[in-house]
Amino acid sequence: MVTQLPSSTQKGIIYSDSDGQPMADNTKQFELIVWIKNNLELLFANDLNVFVAGDLL
Repeated sequence: MVTQLPSSTQKGIIYSDSDGQPMADNTKQFELIVWIKNNLELLFANDLNVFVAGDLL
């Protein structure tokens, strides 16, 4: 049986995404994606069944 717990986060912050445009890319997002991708490549370097890629969108 699965029980969903109520969210403990505040509901006061609303991040608008209703304009239909993709979220903006920035340098910090790029650096984090590259950092995560590189670490995943190291983690799975010996597993030929794993392919690691990254995309800003």
